[in-house]
Amino acid sequence: MQSVAQQIAALKKQKNAIILAHNYTLPEVQDLADFVGDSLGLSKKAAATDADIIVFCGVSFMGETAKILSPGKKVLLPEPEAKCAMAAMCSAEQIRQVRAKYPDAAVVGYVNTAAETKTEVDYCCTSANALNVVNAVPNDQIIFVPDSNLGRYVREKSGKDVILWSGFCPVHQCVTLRQVQELRAAHPDAEVVAHPECRLEVLEMASFVGSTEAILNYCIASDRKEFIVLTEWSMGHRLEKACPGKKFYFTNQSLCMTMKMISPESVLECLEKETGEIVLDRDVQEKAYVPVKRMTDILG
Repeated sequence: MQSVAQQIAALKKQKNAIILAHNYTLPEVQDLADFVGDSLGLSKKAAATDADIIVFCGVSFMGETAKILSPGKKVLLPEPEAKCAMAAMCSAEQIRQVRAKYPDAAVVGYVNTAAETKTEVDYCCTSANALNVVNAVPNDQIIFVPDSNLGRYVREKSGKDVILWSGFCPVHQCVTLRQVQELRAAHPDAEVVAHPECRLEVLEMASFVGSTEAILNYCIASDRKEFIVLTEWSMGHRLEKACPGKKFYFTNQSLCMTMKMISPESVLECLEKETGEIVLDRDVQEKAYVPVKRMTDILG
């Protein structure tokens, strides 16, 4: 009898499918994927692939973004109910209301938003390029949605008038100064690296701040052997594979249970039955593409 991995490999070949997995999915899901990465990297892969079917191992907004970038592809989610809590903290209607208060401001929306929300955004960004996007926007005043922590970090670095939303990532919001201090006491030789979705006071304790992909590249290039990593626990799988001999420490609370809903079995069922297809209204898809395209244009 074939293993789950063998069945998935056969179906991928038969259906010309590709599997994309976010860094926060289970290690065994990452090991099934053709590409593992952060939101920006996965978006690029979705746009560039020649596959007919994209199985997106991530939360719903990620699948929607893949569909926006690849409207002719069939995009499937192994767990359609896997939804990002932060993405639900900002709606299109709420943005319209805030725009009325700040008519001269541009709205920069983190990619962690629903497709409908993106229709009211001027520019999209990811954690990897948020600062570059905000610096490139001609407006001096920016409404940054929905992550207040990333927005605060960008405001500090850009010097622009960034109006913050009240959203946050529950996983990164739970990282506290005390937790970091305890980890540093337990591992005094470890360097602290952090994701910008953490609170500003936590980021100030880090020697490097960046997206998951930036953290990976930093740890690969560093001569240091130990790291305290302030992001989701499953990122450790990629780090350990890419950096043999180095050690990585995470806080005990750094688990995105929504991402953990995705299993090898749900990936197999999704690919086999082609369930969980992302279907977007044409008007929503076209309008949501505009801020995403502006982001890619800024990046060149």
